[in-house]
Amino acid sequence: MNTHFDVEPLTPFIGSKITGLDLSQPIPPNTLTDLRKVWLERKMIYFLDQKLTPHEQLAFTRQFGEVNKYPFLNGIEGNPLVAPVLKLPDETINFGGVWHADTTYLETPALGASLYALELPPVGGDTIFCNMQTAYETLEQGIKDQIEGRKAYFTSGKAAVSKTRMPRLADCGDASAPEVFTNLHPVVRTHPETGERTLFVHEAHTLRFEDCTEEESEPLLNQLYLHARKPEFQCRLRWSKGMVVLWDNRSTHHYPINDYNGYRRLLHRVSLKGDRPV
Repeated sequence: MNTHFDVEPLTPFIGSKITGLDLSQPIPPNTLTDLRKVWLERKMIYFLDQKLTPHEQLAFTRQFGEVNKYPFLNGIEGNPLVAPVLKLPDETINFGGVWHADTTYLETPALGASLYALELPPVGGDTIFCNMQTAYETLEQGIKDQIEGRKAYFTSGKAAVSKTRMPRLADCGDASAPEVFTNLHPVVRTHPETGERTLFVHEAHTLRFEDCTEEESEPLLNQLYLHARKPEFQCRLRWSKGMVVLWDNRSTHHYPINDYNGYRRLLHRVSLKGDRPV
């Protein structure tokens, strides 16, 4: 079991559907090595029609690295490592509803994460992922020269993203977490496994360049944000119940679309611990 899988690309530059694997069962080492290669190359992979308990989702995700707790949430009952990504019918804000890479405000941002779809609206709630290696590679040389070797401050306290966490902080927030995390990271990071260079800044958590004020940083940062979300670097994922998605947070940004007011949507998220960007 779980010794063979097939790969179907979603778009030319990012995303692939994986078939032939039952994620509730361990993946043999040789197969896992091949699957990791696809994940690193395609940045995001997804699996349909899975049936997982929280323990099984944790076990699957652990095959890709060390799992850790999302900083601001206590997790589901009995399992702090499984965070609920939930929107209720009476809520108008969706969790993380802005372009971002996860937890880049930490000293060691997430390596990646898995999401498992449990409850979905009848239509809507898609997630867009974009390939930040391609985004960096296609920058004009003059812009590459402007950002070469520079660092930026990343914070959890920007208003646009802070408000997306408020409903979940109210019902399962972790009172022991610091109110704001802030760390300094490269604007362009080198992927520790592939050696690829990836554009790392994003509008949710990037505050300013190390050597500039926020006002001085804004024009160039906005130019980078707009470039990064060009459609040719993206894939748009339509969720289905039982779908599991695994993405590489070091080389992608993502955006959960908030177009399903009046419906309940619940996914379980397990985060992978990363290293300090260089």
